[in-house]
Amino acid sequence: MVEIQAGGTWADITDRVYLRDRIRITRGRQDQGSRVDPGSCSLTLNNKDGRFSPRNPRSPLYGQIGRNTPVRVSAAGGTPWLGVPADPDPRARASTPDASALDITGDIDIRFDVQPVDWTSTGVFELGGKRGASGQYGWRSFLFKGLFYFEWSANGTTELAVTAPLTASALQPRLCLRATMDVDNGASGNTVRFYTGPSLSGPWTQIGTDQVSAGVTSIFANTAPLEIGDITSTVFVSAANAGGRIYAAQIRNGIGGTIVAAPDFTALTAGATSFVDSTGRAWTVTAGGITNRRIRFLGEISSWPSRWDVSGGDVYVPVQAAGIMRRLGQGASPLDSTLRRRIPSAAGLVAYWPLEDGATAGQAYSPLAGVQPMRTTGLTFAADDSLPGSSALPTVGSAASILGTVPSAASTGAWCIEFVYKLPTMPAGDANQQFLVFTTTGNTTWRIGVGASAIHVDVTASDGTSLVGFTTVNPSKFAGDWGRFYVEAQQSGSTVNFTYAWIAIGSSGLSDTGSFSGSAGVVTSIKTAFSTALAGMSIGHIAVFSTFEPTAFNGADSGFATEDAAGRYTRLCSEEGIPATLPYGAAGAAEVGPQRPGAVLDLLEEATDADVGVLYEARDTIALAYRPRVSLYNQTPQLALDYTARGLTTLEPTEDDTATRNDITISRPSGSSARATLDTGALSTLAPPLGVGRYTTSQALNVQTDDQLLDLASWLLHLGTWDEARYPQVTVNLAAGPGLISSACNVDLGDLITISNPPPWLPPDTITLMAQGYSETIGWADWTITYNCTPGGPWTVGVLDDPVLGRADTDGSQLAAGASATATSLSVAVTAGPLWVTTALLPAEFPFDIRCSGEVMTVTGITGSSSPQTFTVIRGINGITKALPSGADVRLAHPMIIAL
Repeated sequence: MVEIQAGGTWADITDRVYLRDRIRITRGRQDQGSRVDPGSCSLTLNNKDGRFSPRNPRSPLYGQIGRNTPVRVSAAGGTPWLGVPADPDPRARASTPDASALDITGDIDIRFDVQPVDWTSTGVFELGGKRGASGQYGWRSFLFKGLFYFEWSANGTTELAVTAPLTASALQPRLCLRATMDVDNGASGNTVRFYTGPSLSGPWTQIGTDQVSAGVTSIFANTAPLEIGDITSTVFVSAANAGGRIYAAQIRNGIGGTIVAAPDFTALTAGATSFVDSTGRAWTVTAGGITNRRIRFLGEISSWPSRWDVSGGDVYVPVQAAGIMRRLGQGASPLDSTLRRRIPSAAGLVAYWPLEDGATAGQAYSPLAGVQPMRTTGLTFAADDSLPGSSALPTVGSAASILGTVPSAASTGAWCIEFVYKLPTMPAGDANQQFLVFTTTGNTTWRIGVGASAIHVDVTASDGTSLVGFTTVNPSKFAGDWGRFYVEAQQSGSTVNFTYAWIAIGSSGLSDTGSFSGSAGVVTSIKTAFSTALAGMSIGHIAVFSTFEPTAFNGADSGFATEDAAGRYTRLCSEEGIPATLPYGAAGAAEVGPQRPGAVLDLLEEATDADVGVLYEARDTIALAYRPRVSLYNQTPQLALDYTARGLTTLEPTEDDTATRNDITISRPSGSSARATLDTGALSTLAPPLGVGRYTTSQALNVQTDDQLLDLASWLLHLGTWDEARYPQVTVNLAAGPGLISSACNVDLGDLITISNPPPWLPPDTITLMAQGYSETIGWADWTITYNCTPGGPWTVGVLDDPVLGRADTDGSQLAAGASATATSLSVAVTAGPLWVTTALLPAEFPFDIRCSGEVMTVTGITGSSSPQTFTVIRGINGITKALPSGADVRLAHPMIIAL
């Protein structure tokens, strides 16, 4: 099906698509190192009636299509699910009537097999419940902002809710969720536990802590139906709906108890509106709720080129649609500094001068309408570029001054002035050196002064009367590096209470308070002639607020240098109004460095590179998507192919040096660097034949600290020296192998593909690949997907206490003597590092697999307290048995790899 969004609604234009030219879709990237390109979709539309000519007034689509019209290509096939889209509302649901077996008032166990669009969505994704209107509340469960909710009512009117965070568990799009409630935990309370798992039967891993509430409770036995998906009675006033898929659910009476409802939507036919589950319960589904329609492309048509043959008998439009990255990259201007972007959005801002002007500027521009430029003398603009949250700022000369007029504003009884500064050292002596001077209504003058051992606040009335002279004898952290200073006043009756504070950026600060009798008024001007003792001070981002605003600068002053990659992605997309999803959650993303000015896609890619994650385009919605690096580890294959079965058409191994990198240097902008090299082995820097020679690369990554550099360099070295053939492309023909449709269509960037039973001219092990992108072709009778692949093996990493992945490899071992193809006893000499563990010492460590000369063997026992040791083995685990020569290398078949 091909649809376009015309006039705000989706219109089916499938009958207008010429499949003579086939539909061609591309997504992702070619390999591990390159960045993701905008997705594309080419198709040809029949335009004989001028329907797809946007400026044709005779077209029924006139005024409804044009530049960046959304287009959606989908295909039906494979396993269905209950689709719960974000819109329209009410959304899809499956419902079964109230029955006595469903009126669970005691312990309950609920389970859902789900795939939300975004695990951290600020919208609500309802899973299900038995909840009516007020007075008929029972229980319900939903996802919201990365939390798994369980709500219940004991009386039908008052609801209680407990949650568990999903951020550390949602590392895959599809996951099974479970919540149990023990209404009487035996300690005068009740306990709710939350779990995740690979299937509705587990095994289950608890997430969060036990949610214990005081008092024995119960669940109200209402007359509402049991609903899976959208709950009829629920209206979330303060949150939007979020979409996703629900594959199955189970409701049990008692924890691990009797199953009283078990809808399995994967067993249904697409379009079904009713069914009976395995417990005999009858269900009704909203029309269109059960679907297996898989979106293959969702993007935008930027142009509608009309073409025709000489006769005019064939009129067509060859459409080339693109993903959202194309639009975001078109004419993208660098974003301003984080302070320049954040401060104008703060509440109560009445005047603001960033002072980020160019080196020859004679005044300071204000981005706020109605605020005149700040007049300056003696400032050297663009002199200091060391503040992460700002573009270059000016330094103060020996006779410098500023004058900024603040527009008239109504008195709110409070105001605040804040700015950033860098005073290298405190001025000598205790003289009250002029730091900041400003006036408020009534010509009251405020003067902030700096001394070697004191900060001063002096307020003088228009007639020269001193209203307050206040001194803080503690200038700690006032000088030495970038800081923020603010002074704020609040009216309290006839008294003005004021606070002034200095904060070391990225750290803490100090503050003090004072008061005097009078009026706070409103700030009218900033008129400072800086003391000559402050020459060399840097200053910028002077902001005046009509209220106390202590958080406007927070985070932005350091360029948000405490964020991780997922946080940077989420914040930037939110600020720029870019639709964004986190299908794999946000857990484990690397910490990134400060955000400096740059184009938004470049900034997002910068964070992605620091994490070694994947920034790409979502497939089911016009949005960006982000996949953290940790979600790439130890995956269950999304597509399991068998070389001997139907469907797989292309498998071409390549032994080359395209991805080889054995000398890697990683640096941090304005920071240090680290280098990792592989100096021994087949892919080492040694000259052939001992190695392959030196393959160098260097990269600057915006990570948070220098401590991250060596680990990053080592991980990239690990990827660049993985000793395995490449399979750049793998093609599946879904017309020839329709049983592959579900899994093949689920493959997205970073997912694993395995190929078992390779031909005898290839190594016997199952081939493990990681999909980096794909191209897809859809015609009348053909449907093929060609995946761009890189080795998946490097991403299988160690897991502590795991019997396979938790075992450290030998530092060096080899056969002390040759062995025949049938020998079951091997003499193994340790050439480096400790001896192998013996059966007598640690019998629980057996069996395990080793690899020698390409043959995998299972070690059932080891004897010997010195080298060589005797291994008892079972031969040919991978189908290979052969004579083994003396000196052959002996290694674990699955050695532990330390993850980044």
